[in-house]
Amino acid sequence: MAEALKESLLGVDKKDGGPFGAIIVCKGKIIARAHNMVYKTNDPTAHAEITAIRKATKKIKNKKLTDCELYTTCEPCPMCFAAIHWARIKKVYYSASRKDAAKIGFDDKEIYDILSGKEKEKQFTKKQIDKNECLIAFKEWENKKGKLY
Repeated sequence: MAEALKESLLGVDKKDGGPFGAIIVCKGKIIARAHNMVYKTNDPTAHAEITAIRKATKKIKNKKLTDCELYTTCEPCPMCFAAIHWARIKKVYYSASRKDAAKIGFDDKEIYDILSGKEKEKQFTKKQIDKNECLIAFKEWENKKGKLY
């Protein structure tokens, strides 16, 4: 966690993003380190955990990080939580809670409330269109031989 904290402080010092750092360890060795890069990149997905996952999967040339552990300075937000699941990481260690993050302006409570059904989506509307046309790609994938999951 000390290494994740170093990343967090580096990001704060450089003004790259919020005070969030992450480290991915595989078989006892750090394979990726990252801090929040949202402000530097203008990319709302450039959270420390996501950036670390991108670096780790590139390094090991595999989208699955099943032998890895994630150390992050804050409880993962819903987006990072989902990315951790997609990456198949088995252990996550975090320090600050989402309530601690909310106290300094990083509040994802509304997203959690929408996902849990407590709130309705207010930011955007969604409407399904052109389903049959777009299912052509799904059908091609379904019938593709040698595909990877």
